[in-house]
Amino acid sequence: MTFSEEYNKIKQIAQQELSIIEDKLVENIDIRKELMLPLKQLLTAPSKRVRPLIAILYTKANKEDLSNEQLEILSVIELIHNASLIHDDIIDECKIRRGQKNLSAQFDNKIGVISGDYLLALSMEKLTRFGNLEIINKISKTIKKMCIGEINQNFDRFKIGTIDEYIEKTKNKTAYLFETALICCLSLSQNQHDINKISNFGINTGIAFQIRDDILNFTQNSSEKKPSKNDIKDGIYNAPVILGNKEDNYTSGIEKTKILLNNYIKNAKSDIKDLPENEYKKALENFLELLKNV
Repeated sequence: MTFSEEYNKIKQIAQQELSIIEDKLVENIDIRKELMLPLKQLLTAPSKRVRPLIAILYTKANKEDLSNEQLEILSVIELIHNASLIHDDIIDECKIRRGQKNLSAQFDNKIGVISGDYLLALSMEKLTRFGNLEIINKISKTIKKMCIGEINQNFDRFKIGTIDEYIEKTKNKTAYLFETALICCLSLSQNQHDINKISNFGINTGIAFQIRDDILNFTQNSSEKKPSKNDIKDGIYNAPVILGNKEDNYTSGIEKTKILLNNYIKNAKSDIKDLPENEYKKALENFLELLKNV
């Protein structure tokens, strides 16, 4: 089976909850009709939904059903993620997202920027309904870290940094939102949870997910959905270049990066070893194993 086929099998286990989250993504959108349909199409287009998925599986592995509040907070996480994608496409000058023209391509960059801002505002509006300052603080800090990751990446273009700097950037840009999805979801549970283990699992999984994506940027063929080697062309030197120590000869770096990926997958598996044995824990383990598919 392909990665997509295997992933969809895992995703199917949480399809009921993911469908509710998708409905919540678009239920409060109130904007000019010219933009409303394209924005809703972007939000509901086929997507991995990986951040809410791992939070759903982790929660259900603990033998808990998700409350409406938990599903609402995961819709907030997805709104923030989608806002970042809209802004990323403008920064990266990409025109395609999820197999279709993105908002900037359909309209212009001005509409793209304000649409991303609109989704962030919508996510903050949803958050205030919780009245939970701890969650608001956590999500606000995560958005700030995502911005810092992008800022640092821009200023470090065409520089071969250290692997520690790469991991720190990866945490900021990707992993902290994984962690935040899990922590905010589980903090709304009526049961007690080990926050450190949850945090470690989210960060290790997020780092592994991004490392895999960075490897694929070097190894996959270009397509409309995802151009190949665009990072290196843009001067964004990720793990394969850093570990190969050359921007024009990264083959050895790719193999070393696969070892790095496997280490984070191993760490993430260790973080969930104490979860009860059930189909949801197995789905998390299968997802982590699937990340080796590069």
